[in-house]
Amino acid sequence: MELFATKGYEATTVDEIAAAAGVARRTFFRHFRSKEEAIFPDHDDTLIRAEAVLNAAPAHEHPLDTVCRGIKEVMRMYAARPEISVARYKLTREVPTLREAEIASVARYERLFTRYLLGHFDEHAHDDDANDDPLLAEVAASAVVTAHNHVLRRWLRAGGQGDVEAQLDHAFAIVRRTFGTGIGAGRSTAPKPASSPASVSAQGEVLVAVARTDAPLDEVMRTIEQALKER
Repeated sequence: MELFATKGYEATTVDEIAAAAGVARRTFFRHFRSKEEAIFPDHDDTLIRAEAVLNAAPAHEHPLDTVCRGIKEVMRMYAARPEISVARYKLTREVPTLREAEIASVARYERLFTRYLLGHFDEHAHDDDANDDPLLAEVAASAVVTAHNHVLRRWLRAGGQGDVEAQLDHAFAIVRRTFGTGIGAGRSTAPKPASSPASVSAQGEVLVAVARTDAPLDEVMRTIEQALKER
């Protein structure tokens, strides 16, 4: 990044990069296929981490919230080294080929999230033709990524300063309100009742609790505690 800043991206050679790093040219190509790839060395690993978030999602979590947690892995990648991220942002604004590479990386995240959301539509939540589901999934996934990128660019333009986590959560709340309907109950085969996530009844000295399998544990415990107090 120092070489690109002083000499320019096009004028900097792989030999100069290797020399500045104290390694041989062949060592550089053992890790990267080109200068361009060296600018974005961590997107592959980040994509794997984002997918791991999706695969490990708890059953009660709304799928859009899961996707939002997945894209946060990208923000963590940038926030880990703000000075490098800011320099890279400035560079990608100046070099069209790097901008194209960045766009291609964004498309990979969108495809991952679209596939995930498509598997979590609630057939009871919307009466539209099921053929619209791929469109809705793609639009929702794109909205999450766009919200993330909007906050990320604003943070980078500010020199990597500010509470980017809070800004992200605000942006994701807007996406959730806008696109949350119709996506969510795919984890369950039956529509969720409108009643409390847990109910209790007394049978002698025994307290019986009935709860949905996806009910948050803290809500179940509060229901039970309240019932115990009333006995």
